[in-house]
Amino acid sequence: MSSRVDRPSKTSHTNTPEHVSKHGGSLSILMIGSILAMIFAASTAYSGMKAGLTVAAGIPGAIIGSGLVRVFANQKGIYGKNLIQGMSSGGESIASGMIYVLPAIIIIGEKINFWSGLLVGVLGALFSVGVTSLVENYLIVEEDGKLAFPESQAITEALTSSEYGGESLKFMGIGFGSGGVITALTTQVFGWINSVIKLVGSESYQWQFSSEVNPMLAGIGFVVGPKVALTMFVGTFFANFAITPLISYFTHLAGDSVTLWSDASVILNQMTVEQVASDFTKYIGAGMMLCGGLIGALKLIPTIITSIKKTLGARKSGEETASRLGSTLLLASTVLTFVAGFILSNNLIITIVTAVLALILSMMFIIVNARFAGTIGCSNAPVSGMTIASLVVMTLVFVVSGWKSTAHVTLLLLVGTFIVTAISVGGAYTQTQKVTYLIDGSRNEMMKYFTIATIIGVVVSVGIMKLLEPQLAMTGVNAPFGLPQANLIATLTSGIMSGELPWIMIIVGIALALVLWLLDLPIMTIAIGFYLPISTTSIILIGSAVRWIIELITKDKEVLGERVQNGISLSSGLIAGGSIIGLIGIILNVTGILPEKTPMGALATNGAAGVLMLVLLLSMFLPLLSVRKRK
Repeated sequence: MSSRVDRPSKTSHTNTPEHVSKHGGSLSILMIGSILAMIFAASTAYSGMKAGLTVAAGIPGAIIGSGLVRVFANQKGIYGKNLIQGMSSGGESIASGMIYVLPAIIIIGEKINFWSGLLVGVLGALFSVGVTSLVENYLIVEEDGKLAFPESQAITEALTSSEYGGESLKFMGIGFGSGGVITALTTQVFGWINSVIKLVGSESYQWQFSSEVNPMLAGIGFVVGPKVALTMFVGTFFANFAITPLISYFTHLAGDSVTLWSDASVILNQMTVEQVASDFTKYIGAGMMLCGGLIGALKLIPTIITSIKKTLGARKSGEETASRLGSTLLLASTVLTFVAGFILSNNLIITIVTAVLALILSMMFIIVNARFAGTIGCSNAPVSGMTIASLVVMTLVFVVSGWKSTAHVTLLLLVGTFIVTAISVGGAYTQTQKVTYLIDGSRNEMMKYFTIATIIGVVVSVGIMKLLEPQLAMTGVNAPFGLPQANLIATLTSGIMSGELPWIMIIVGIALALVLWLLDLPIMTIAIGFYLPISTTSIILIGSAVRWIIELITKDKEVLGERVQNGISLSSGLIAGGSIIGLIGIILNVTGILPEKTPMGALATNGAAGVLMLVLLLSMFLPLLSVRKRK
């Protein structure tokens, strides 16, 4: 049975006029889509580097796009709205990929070169669109009814339901306002109120608990739901209340002359709980993530073989083949990848080896991620696992070849940025084109708008990372950005290159990951929780608890559906408001326009943070409880 929705005529699509053509583009649509691509790229880059999680922009883009089209370009109808949500996804997909690898350059002690980051990001995006254009007809048309494309179906519902856009846009606005105000009150902007509840255990049992009152993270928790949030927190709980106290116990038994493995100036028995977590526990988490990524990649081998076989055997006729633009992008990006490799390395042998490996690995995982868009959706695709597997292969090749200098590590990370960008864009592009197919839109036109959005996303994402370099370089438990994937990649690549990786901790992490695998538990989700600070995962868990309580107390199924859907819209607003206002605050602090301030007196206590937490929870609960059954 076909998965293609039973669509009413074009005249009934959210009051779309009869004369509207599926070629719904215009300057107004391009401007609106470009602005949203910038906003979602900035928001995703900020929130992803903070929490290690991102939220797909398709549905929020469809909601906001519906409202903006009504105001500024109503004559473009559903096709204009579709182009806007596609551009939103294009900008977001760039940020959700690049944040995994590019910040690792800062972590190894180097600085991001804006033009190098821009070059590899744009080439990765163009190559991905070109490759995916070869397989999109097979995945979207020929596999219609076999591949569910769950997120594409949800975005289509958002576009075709007139009431959905208005109601959801209202809740998104509420979330943006409350999230922005709460963020502005904290140290992220004005610094008036303490936003971290923190408790630390005694020397005999060294533990710590903290929770940050962060609207953005609470919104992410509501969206991912209790199961994912609780699974992640299990990893954090294990790290903070079992592994770190255990290591701390043994470090305090060491003699006064025993120093830290990575720094001879640090006496082992004088280490704080934060130092133990940073220099021991996090490497166990790195081993867990490495093992999880490799297991995930091995599981993909049958999918890779199946996808490539079916793609090569797919029918080709008319619009079923790649468009001329897609073929042009593929050819141009392939040639330019070799040119860029020589510019960055200034060595012909290194250029050929890295370019060939990068193109092969990228093409393989682009196809896999495009298929994932049809099975589990982009939000759940294991992009980080595919990236880790690719970079381990690349790193081993570099080591065998003797390319071990800092410049070589930087080049390796730039190549990794190309790969992860290509993988991320491949899933988002396929998902977007499925929506276009479901509403009978023009896929060739969507390709043009989506490609423009990816270029905008690269500029914004690299620019934000460059702007936040001082904050991204901070390490330790109190670092403003968690960067779990980038930290892992920096640790693995530089450690393997130098031979100074603390393999005992890595092996312990691998062993723990194998136990999780044997128990059929989600390794990467638990490992990310193990790696992230408890202040981050605890507020994500609290945000998911709001959803759990709403689902528990709402007995009417129709009302429950409305509340959850509006809750996701409100959470999208919290994420956008918290990340955008937080980013503006950092820009004002960095430029000196707004000097950094620390809360004073009673406003600096755990009690003040607790009151702020209550305000955040009420701002989520009360609007959702007001949703009643429609008459």
